Amino acid sequence: MKKIKIGIIGCGGIALEKHLPSLSLINEVELVAFCDILIEKAEQAKIKFGKEDSKVYLDYKEMLKDTSIDVVHVCTPNRSHSFITVDALEAGKHVMCEKPMAINSVEAKKMVDAAKRTGKKLTIGYQNRFRGDSMYLKAECENDVLGEVYLAKAHAIRRRAVPTWGVFLNEYEQGGGPLIDIGTHALDLTLWTMNNYQPKMVVGSVYHKLGKQTNAANAWGDWNTDELTVEDSAFGYIIMENGATIILESSWALNTLDVREAQTTLYGTKAGADMQDGLRINYVKNNRQVIEKPSFKAGGVAFYAGGEEKPSHLEARMWIDSIINDNEPLVKPEEAYIVTEILEAIYESAKQGKPIYLKRAK
Repeated sequence: MKKIKIGIIGCGGIALEKHLPSLSLINEVELVAFCDILIEKAEQAKIKFGKEDSKVYLDYKEMLKDTSIDVVHVCTPNRSHSFITVDALEAGKHVMCEKPMAINSVEAKKMVDAAKRTGKKLTIGYQNRFRGDSMYLKAECENDVLGEVYLAKAHAIRRRAVPTWGVFLNEYEQGGGPLIDIGTHALDLTLWTMNNYQPKMVVGSVYHKLGKQTNAANAWGDWNTDELTVEDSAFGYIIMENGATIILESSWALNTLDVREAQTTLYGTKAGADMQDGLRINYVKNNRQVIEKPSFKAGGVAFYAGGEEKPSHLEARMWIDSIINDNEPLVKPEEAYIVTEILEAIYESAKQGKPIYLKRAK
């Protein structure tokens, strides 16, 4: 079978640590092109993951001229996600774009429209959907185990873990801080498990409280207080069209011991679920309060060294399968667009000091 030829645009940390290792495990894939505005990064990625005849590019538009490339992975700073993705789709490539989809809903809509116009597949890198606990919870929701989920919390809280490398601290390049970086994962996971993509109204609070502090015991060392232009915390209160409520909390630096990232808590009419101590489902049975904890550990066979597939590996494999078998990717661009729309509304609500009402297309 003809191999799927892939080009990587942006050869920084997320490409080297997530996309390239995952793609390199798939037999049906061939990594044929590497592009970065720092040519040495593209060359290093080629040495580690490419073949002798793989090509290296400084200009992504030159790479897109290669008609043999089937798929492009966009792993650049957030500001460039939209226009690079649109250009790649227009060039006839399927696209996996790293999260968040875009810095605002206007740019995200361009991506959705380009995918529809070109007929090419587009997906966004929300790998937390591919965790064992996430997929189990999704199945429980689909099987109506929780009943109507009318309240949810999306958790993305770090005590002191501000990323100090790359352009994470740069609001212009990233579009925001923890809300758009890790809050996006928690919100995506929550909307997906609820299967509710109809937001009505958003109220947001955004805080710049700890950014000027030094000797802050940050996981990756002190951040540069002059470079940090993004928020350290952001919170959203989201009302859906059907009356359901979602509370989103995100922070890179917060004085708390309740640290939870890429997690959701669901409250339904039949049962509830959280991810505080592994996945826990709580309900009432025979007039007793019950807690159910499914196990996601491989076991039972002596000397068995296997285990669950890494979420990033499963994400890549299912993405490539969707191309080979011509079916929909698990993460649909229309869903990622709603995530972007809500995040933007949280920022806008905080800026204007009032609720933001979202109008759905009829």
